[in-house]
Amino acid sequence: MKTEISNKLSPEQHTRLERLTALPDEAIDTSDIPEVRDWTGAKRGLFYTGPSDKVAIGVEADVVAWFRSHSPAGEEYEKGINRVLLEHITEEGQKAS
Repeated sequence: MKTEISNKLSPEQHTRLERLTALPDEAIDTSDIPEVRDWTGAKRGLFYTGPSDKVAIGVEADVVAWFRSHSPAGEEYEKGINRVLLEHITEEGQKAS
């Protein structure tokens, strides 16, 4: 099954990837990217936000239209709605404290 990205690859690129996939690990030269062995400064979960349950809610069409037109390039409007709701929850939590 091809993904959206793999559909954009040329036949030559597919062939090269198939060859790489067939190589055993020890045949791959990784000398230009040495293994990191000291992880003392690593931050766990820095980029991973975890799974989230998706729910459907009734949002008025004009609200969706506004978020679609005001979403930064590359950001899905749903993320903008979610961000605003999370900001509101945080503010309300601070008021209650």
